[in-house]
Amino acid sequence: MSGSKRLVVNLSETLNNEFNKALKEDSKKRSEFIREVIILYIEEKKKLKEMEQMKMGYSEMAKINLEFAEMGFASDIRDLKEYEAKLPESDWSDDNNSEKRRYILC
Repeated sequence: MSGSKRLVVNLSETLNNEFNKALKEDSKKRSEFIREVIILYIEEKKKLKEMEQMKMGYSEMAKINLEFAEMGFASDIRDLKEYEAKLPESDWSDDNNSEKRRYILC
């Protein structure tokens, strides 16, 4: 392999035995096996980093969405109070009828 680097790794006896078992099960050479393991490790770390970034993004968006919802709710409450304040004003004081009329939204 051109441009390749040699890697020396020290393993405990137990880990070396497990490594040799895995090599036999997969029928691979040591360098091929280690290369695949390193690639898988790097890909997994990238996935975990992306997931963490997405988690942070969703958390930030949740705060923003809550603020928007509260702003809308506050506006709705203000509109309701204004509407309720105007209800008594809708009575007709100069009406010849003794009944009072109110405008009610259904």
